[in-house]
Amino acid sequence: MNDEQELFSTAAITSFKLNGQFLAIAEELARPAGITAAWWQVLGAVLREPLPVAGIARAMGITRQSVQRIADLLVDKGLAQYQPNPAHKRAKLVAITEAGHEAVRRIDPQHAEMAARLNAQLGQRRFAEIVEALTTLSTALDALESDRSTVAR
Repeated sequence: MNDEQELFSTAAITSFKLNGQFLAIAEELARPAGITAAWWQVLGAVLREPLPVAGIARAMGITRQSVQRIADLLVDKGLAQYQPNPAHKRAKLVAITEAGHEAVRRIDPQHAEMAARLNAQLGQRRFAEIVEALTTLSTALDALESDRSTVAR
């Protein structure tokens, strides 16, 4: 294995581990609010504005089918609602309800505590550098995916 392959493999394996760690923390943070990490993820995607299921899936890097299943559950629980989409008649928008906002607000104190603990562990500057590096890596992978899908056509 060459150096580039080694870096790619280490980045992937570390990302898989980070994903598991973040999911475990998210489950722990969400549980007292009566929701799951997956529910929180979808609610978080529509905190600022309603989005279609496909838009949530793209933003979160998960499948449209899993978002649809979760959105349906959130609507059934009264944490979200479907709204008409002026841009597309069939693809309704998922919007958070006041009950959904309340659930997310119940997570905030523990979320803030975890963020502060991680910030104390890493330091503000290093934490920001890591976030920037992860964002850059994600953007680069998006570009590669876009290149691959363009070539495949």
